[in-house]
Amino acid sequence: MQIMKNKKQQLIYLAAASHSGTTMTAMLLGAHPDLCSVGELKAVHLGDKESYLCSCKTFIDECDFWQGVSEKMANRGQEFCVSDAGTDIRTGATPYMLRLLKPLVRSPAMERIRDGLLLLSPIWRQQLPKLQQRNADYISAIAEQARAQVVVDSSKIGIRLKYLLKNKDLDIKVIWIVRDGRGVSLAYKNPSKYADAKDPQFRGGGSGKTQESRRGVDVGAHEWVRCNQETQAVLATMDKRKWIKVHYEDICNNTEETLDQLFEFIGVESKKKRLDFKTVEHHVIGNGMRLDDSEEIKLDDRWKGQLSEDDLIKFYQVAGEYNDSLGYME
Repeated sequence: MQIMKNKKQQLIYLAAASHSGTTMTAMLLGAHPDLCSVGELKAVHLGDKESYLCSCKTFIDECDFWQGVSEKMANRGQEFCVSDAGTDIRTGATPYMLRLLKPLVRSPAMERIRDGLLLLSPIWRQQLPKLQQRNADYISAIAEQARAQVVVDSSKIGIRLKYLLKNKDLDIKVIWIVRDGRGVSLAYKNPSKYADAKDPQFRGGGSGKTQESRRGVDVGAHEWVRCNQETQAVLATMDKRKWIKVHYEDICNNTEETLDQLFEFIGVESKKKRLDFKTVEHHVIGNGMRLDDSEEIKLDDRWKGQLSEDDLIKFYQVAGEYNDSLGYME
């Protein structure tokens, strides 16, 4: 595959709250021969690279795919290693910049204020063009290495999407993935049990260490609302033809029909879809579920039996009305 000059690289951005099914969705999309998904392109939490596994179950620094991406980045004048990607919007940020980048995306008026204050920083003015170029080079290097037309980024967060949409070298479409907030809140309560690899030896990216960041159901509910509202704020600035909303539950329960809809939206042939998505070669970083061998596509609705009455009361106090607005009324 030759590097295309003067042509925007196609990117599909998966926007969602954490624990909303983006890992499975990204791998289902990436099983299509014209798409490549390698997980979260912001790549900021790989942990110990000596024990971190690519989804091909090779140590990340020894993976041929990622070595190829590094070589193609070097051809573009970029020194690169996936364990220190330098593609996050906060890369190299000063404390002043970090304070301004911390709030979630909100109204256009608030974003104009944010952008104006950021422009007061000479470091931001210098770094932002370099960061945009690095992301564009990274995405096109992945496409070249995978011989794919379209790259999928499952970074999820709205602030990254906001700035990628300003990248002149990228043609972006967004898939907003929504999951019942009660399922997301359960994952926050115990991420090792509900949001990591089933095999304990593959948890924590392959280190075998479980995630210890347990938080309350109310915290998970709050984060779920905030993240989805941020996505809505970004989508409100986009052409409606460039984004689509899909429910995690539909991906699980009506997989083929939902994939057909998504591939039509992306602009590739749906007949090439693969449901045996773990059989296809993948090089995904991110959630530990990418390391599980099972290809079973099954709705995870364990919240129905695992959330107590007290948990549900806390959830409804924080997010009940918003959950209803997204179609999860019971």
